[in-house]
Amino acid sequence: MDFQSLIQTIAIGAIPVLFAITIHEAAHGYVARHFGDMTAYQQGRISLNPLRHIDPVGTILLPILTLWLGGILFGWAKPVPVNFSALRRPKQDMLWVALAGPAVNLLMALFWGIWIKVALMSPESYYAEPLMEMAQLGVKINVVLMVLNLLPLPPLDGGRIAISLLPHRLAMKLASIEPYGMFILIGLAFTPVLSWVLGPPVVLLITLINFIFGY
Repeated sequence: MDFQSLIQTIAIGAIPVLFAITIHEAAHGYVARHFGDMTAYQQGRISLNPLRHIDPVGTILLPILTLWLGGILFGWAKPVPVNFSALRRPKQDMLWVALAGPAVNLLMALFWGIWIKVALMSPESYYAEPLMEMAQLGVKINVVLMVLNLLPLPPLDGGRIAISLLPHRLAMKLASIEPYGMFILIGLAFTPVLSWVLGPPVVLLITLINFIFGY
């Protein structure tokens, strides 16, 4: 991607990216509070203010680098703090706290799918083309974030879900990987492996959303 195209993509993608990461992280905090953990609430992280969730590397630098290098869009926000021991049923409730983020990404992908339909219904309007580009990127960003976060690798949501569902012994073994999880993920992001893993489910979900809205 050349520099001009990169700047244009960043300008169009800023709103979808900020919505995607902000609501994803706030959802974790909200569900954790529902199940008894007040940590995120007390630290002001159940918020739709994106400044509370932006990580300079994960939210800004890495997404720009992966876009520029032509790889699959990759990044993260500043994780919402969750004290799983404060949940009423720590192992069981961890499942719902972890699922909250990917679930809202799916809802946001459908939300942006509606805006693609709106743009298609108003092809002559001056806002149709930028709205279409923004909405298409919104669908892609949220689908990629959902699929990425469902990988069964702690500290990703999928790792938390797996720990919640696995028998205690296997769950503890998987949890022991957590200190190295992000290093593994970053390493994979700069190889074709992550695209190979994420590509098929991402394409399938985007195709399904296109089918749902009939375009």
